Amino acid sequence: WLSKKQPTIETSVFGAEFVAMKNGMETLRGLRYKLRMLGVPLSGPSYIYGDNMSVIHNTQRPESTLTKKSNSICFHAVRESVAMGESLTGHVSTHDNPADICTKVVPGGQKRNHLIGLVLYDIVDEH
Repeated sequence: WLSKKQPTIETSVFGAEFVAMKNGMETLRGLRYKLRMLGVPLSGPSYIYGDNMSVIHNTQRPESTLTKKSNSICFHAVRESVAMGESLTGHVSTHDNPADICTKVVPGGQKRNHLIGLVLYDIVDEH
């Protein structure tokens, strides 16, 4: 999980999610490179999860077309990583997304307890 100010201003959630996925993919690519340089064998792709179905569908389908240049650049960067087999994208429901507890205001209740249990699973008492 990474929290960082985005370098561009996006007018839509779709664009912001695509920029975030590209930044995450670049960070992932750097970590994979460093692990290989340390002699750690890596087999198979790394998984990138998101809760925006539009972004996930666009990264999995090569026939997708985008009109905004910034979205198109992010699309091609992530799509290249997926096509190389370096990463795979997948959907995680917003109800099960542990990143939400770190990025959004989640009121107390069952959802908050569930998300805290995903993030802090070793110190949360379910009883």
